[in-house]
Amino acid sequence: MSNRFGRRFVVSTWGESHGPGIGVVIDGCPAGVRWDEDYIAARLARRRPGQSRLTTRRDETDRPQLQSGVFEGYTTGTPIALWIPNADARPQDYEHLRDIYRPSHADYTYEAKYGRRDHAGGGRSSARETAARVAAGAVAELFLQQIGSGIRCRAWVEAVEDLRLTCSWEQIDFEAIDANEVRCPDPALAQRMATRILEARKAGDTLGGVVAGVITGLPAGLGEPVFDKLHARLGYALLGINAAKGFEYGSGFAGTRLRGSVHNDPYYADEAGRIRTRTNHSGGVQGGISTGEALDFRVAFKPVATLLRPQESVNRQGESVIVEGRGRHDPCVLPRAVPIVEAMAALVLADFVLLRLGNRLADWANR
Repeated sequence: MSNRFGRRFVVSTWGESHGPGIGVVIDGCPAGVRWDEDYIAARLARRRPGQSRLTTRRDETDRPQLQSGVFEGYTTGTPIALWIPNADARPQDYEHLRDIYRPSHADYTYEAKYGRRDHAGGGRSSARETAARVAAGAVAELFLQQIGSGIRCRAWVEAVEDLRLTCSWEQIDFEAIDANEVRCPDPALAQRMATRILEARKAGDTLGGVVAGVITGLPAGLGEPVFDKLHARLGYALLGINAAKGFEYGSGFAGTRLRGSVHNDPYYADEAGRIRTRTNHSGGVQGGISTGEALDFRVAFKPVATLLRPQESVNRQGESVIVEGRGRHDPCVLPRAVPIVEAMAALVLADFVLLRLGNRLADWANR
């Protein structure tokens, strides 16, 4: 089973949804990064269950406990271990699913692969595991901030069902993203989205949508020209998030409707002599390598598979059954997916920075 991500900034997550807790080991974070426990906790709080009326009612504080890798307030260069206890696990809520395969969950496929499964919330396949990714992503963000890279990823909810934000990322007030429970930067649209989500929850149904994001402050030259293209690694990371169904960057699929004479991004030299592009249909990446322009992207998320209404399914014996979800579940993953998207992007970027510049913090100043 693959539980590791990254090549130089490597994270390994562990633990189950309704076990004692989850955790992450970060290997490859350079020595000398100033530790900020409050920053990491704040990033986890944005993903935490039970944070609003739109999320699961599971009540977890998600305050990480540091086990190793930090001494006198700075990383030592050795593995960093973080432990997040499960304070509100209720495995008994899933006992009725012991022999039943839930529609559109990993129950059947997991058992087909391994011959057994943890029926309590899906075990490792539960989105509970993503808390460990957000913790690791927060450490990656600390690294990127403290080397003065200027690299930053911001994400927001662009669409819930057919309700869609239509402005470009340049027009977004990033401070408005966390000002509402949906994490859509348009307050009026966010209210409509919240109403739609609550209506779906009342009906025992769920909704999907799109999280958009932009990475700014990228230097030219990050990424590889063949198998480890910057956009390919980013897509790999984001499609690995639970419920993700699609990824596009730059002009994406809409770019297929343009001719090359319109879609090409002409180069020019700005007043400071920096090479820039007049348009950015390529999304800040050409030939798999960053151009120095912003990398904008979108991630599609499916409706949550657990419905609080009857659904047809089968059990282990192949017999027809009716299954109905119980317990505490999100009617829409999008608000809590925003910090997960940002965390996974940070892990990709920290990895590429270390691949290019080595593992000494001072190296970035000499770029």
